[in-house]
Amino acid sequence: MAEIKNYTLNFGPQHPAAHGVLRLVLELDGEVIQRADPHIGLLHRATEKLAESKTYIQSLPYMDRLDYVSMMCNEHAYCLAIEKLLGIEVPVRAQYIRVMFAEITRLLNHLMWLGAHGLDCGAMNMLIYCFREREDLLDMYEAVSGARMHAAYFRPGGVYRDLPETMPQYQVSRIKNQKAIDRLNEDRQGGLLDFVESFTRRFPGYVDEYETLLTDNRIWKQRTVGIGVVSPERALNLGFTGPMLRGSGVEWDLRKKQPYDVYSRMNFDIPVGSNGDTYDRYLVRVEELRQSNRIIKQCVDWLRANPGPVIVANHKVAPPPRERMKYGMEDLIHHFKLFSEGIHMPEGEAYAAVEHPKGEFGIYLISDGANKPYRMKIRAPGFAHLAAMDEMARGHMISDAVAIIGTMDVVFGEIDR
Repeated sequence: MAEIKNYTLNFGPQHPAAHGVLRLVLELDGEVIQRADPHIGLLHRATEKLAESKTYIQSLPYMDRLDYVSMMCNEHAYCLAIEKLLGIEVPVRAQYIRVMFAEITRLLNHLMWLGAHGLDCGAMNMLIYCFREREDLLDMYEAVSGARMHAAYFRPGGVYRDLPETMPQYQVSRIKNQKAIDRLNEDRQGGLLDFVESFTRRFPGYVDEYETLLTDNRIWKQRTVGIGVVSPERALNLGFTGPMLRGSGVEWDLRKKQPYDVYSRMNFDIPVGSNGDTYDRYLVRVEELRQSNRIIKQCVDWLRANPGPVIVANHKVAPPPRERMKYGMEDLIHHFKLFSEGIHMPEGEAYAAVEHPKGEFGIYLISDGANKPYRMKIRAPGFAHLAAMDEMARGHMISDAVAIIGTMDVVFGEIDR
């Protein structure tokens, strides 16, 4: 009697490594993957189409919801594209704030990736360690925008408001006594910049802890070394960007090669891998945690010494201050027109890209002169990476498929946009 050689398995959407919205169809020979077919579209939100019926400002909060662990980086690209079309110059202080929060977002993203990737490969404690630091970073988000995730803090022409002078503090409760609360509030006595600076001093020690748990861990290396190898030439041909490309040994980073905002003033290094495997991509992202911390520290030092405006004074693009809006008739009209009618763009097209934590995130806008985009196209980094799933997984075991999905750091909000 003939034996069935290959069989097909639905790997997801219930699998934790598939993050709930990826249906991965695996064709298997025993436990060896012969073919991996990712089916996308389970989370399709029509973001690009919705943007055509929304004003430019109304579409901004949709950016937060694309890659929902790299919120402000998505906003960054969107604002840069609008500013390019309008031809406006953002105040330098706003540029420093943007760069600082773009790097805080990179830390948020990489910590989420490290915790989830560790968990997917059986390192249970990693998620708890990483979420410990994410709490402080999300407090920074909350301090400037009032929201822990979907901030809508970057605006065309700058940022929504300047950095707060005070930090929210913990209150005594039934769970924590005064002594515990005082310890938690130690770093919250000053403003946001004091809180961020305190974090940058502590963070390198935390990264050392992650590396103690994983970098030379025998099981971790068995799960990641030699898994999902991509050569530098192939990575370029597949459209890889970000840590996926740098892990294969290609030194390409938009912050260095095509600097935007004040990245040209920042002092940092680009980590690159040598083998193009899952382990190298892990090492690249861990080193990026350290480099982002360096950039944040430089921004804090500059922002302390240089006060100034944080958004353009052109009220056709940015609203007037709220206190003026409540007393001045002209300011009230500007405010009303901006939020009801939006920004009227000149005709033309613009593409702006940022070095998003996952790779090159780009926004392509076409304007026909109206207050809404004629067309918006999002260049999501995760889309190109997921397309290589078949090539990276072929010949590996089922358990390696989990490590490969983890190393891609995919988030489906941007893939199923």
